[in-house]
Amino acid sequence: MASRTTQTVVHFSAPFRLPDFDTLQPAGDYRVDHDEEAIEGAYWLAWRRIGAFIHLPSIGTRGSTHQMVPINPADLDAALEKDKQP
Repeated sequence: MASRTTQTVVHFSAPFRLPDFDTLQPAGDYRVDHDEEAIEGAYWLAWRRIGAFIHLPSIGTRGSTHQMVPINPADLDAALEKDKQP
């Protein structure tokens, strides 16, 4: 079965917290990897997300360690929507 990873960058204007994160994350731009697998039909091809990972710390933040943390895409979408509210 074919698989792929797509990368996006998300922006948070304010500090945020995702479920299962121990600490508040600072505002900034974060790289997110989406792992997907192919779903093949007789006449079509679609992709199903099987995992998502956020890279910590944010892009441009200096630090001695960087990590890639698994996240629930729905939790990320909810946090981004909350960040857009005044």
